[in-house]
Amino acid sequence: LLRTLSTSDDVEDRETEKGRLEEAYEKCDRDLDELIVQHYTELTTAIRTYQSITERITNSRNKIKQVKENLLSCKMLLHCKRDELRKLWIEGIEHKHVLNLLDEIENIKQVPQKLEQCMASKRYLNATDMLVSAVDSLEGPLLQVEGLSDLRLELHSKKMNMHLVLIDELHRHLYIKSTNRVGQRNKEKGRMSSLVKDASPVPLMDVTNLSTPRKFLETSQFSTPGSSSMRETSLLEIKEDSELDPEENSTVFMGILIKGLAKLKKIPETVKAIQDRLEQELKQIVKRSTTQVADNGYQRGENLSQENQPR
Repeated sequence: LLRTLSTSDDVEDRETEKGRLEEAYEKCDRDLDELIVQHYTELTTAIRTYQSITERITNSRNKIKQVKENLLSCKMLLHCKRDELRKLWIEGIEHKHVLNLLDEIENIKQVPQKLEQCMASKRYLNATDMLVSAVDSLEGPLLQVEGLSDLRLELHSKKMNMHLVLIDELHRHLYIKSTNRVGQRNKEKGRMSSLVKDASPVPLMDVTNLSTPRKFLETSQFSTPGSSSMRETSLLEIKEDSELDPEENSTVFMGILIKGLAKLKKIPETVKAIQDRLEQELKQIVKRSTTQVADNGYQRGENLSQENQPR
């Protein structure tokens, strides 16, 4: 339209186009007014709806912005809380470790008294376990505790001398306890024979049914590999019974002594001590046996002389 008006040279044509354009504009305005009158309700509803949607979008944007700010703030706070929680967790672990150390120190302080009780009641395996555990703790986690230096020296000294007591007990059961049983059996047979007035010579010592250390060794020396492993397992499973006399069964008691010496790592010293004292102990066995035989013979002679001379 603008190109037509600009290229037209006639003023009347321009006025004609202008008038036609104005009529078109007026017609368009009338049509628009009629359409507005016809669709006023829908138009009002659409405008209100659009306004409401615009307000909701604006509010949502503001809320999202606020949520982002809150999330950033929470993130910062969580970082702070995480560091604080980690610090509290580490402190809790430290306090727990300190409490365990204090309990261990308290238990170790009671070790000398408990050790004396166990040694007095000849619970040597419990005493060995207690002593080894206490020394390991004192020379390990509690090494830096200066207040336990005296206790550390005392228990270390007891550990160094503990194997001597166990070796003496082992020798006592190997050489003295076993031969005493044989002598007691012989005395009992002698008394029985004197009661029945048997003039026969003194009965020979019957040691076939006695549980001697030699028999304990023979069962492992001449047995099959399977039974030997079973015997080793039973030796490893030897435990002390607090309700029974520890020396009631010499074989089990010697197994306990050997187990205690193994825990003290003194088996080589034990073997050497047994080898060094073997000849002396065997001579003592012969001496004691000779004395017993002589005493029994003398008593037998006294009984016979009293029988021959009733007065």
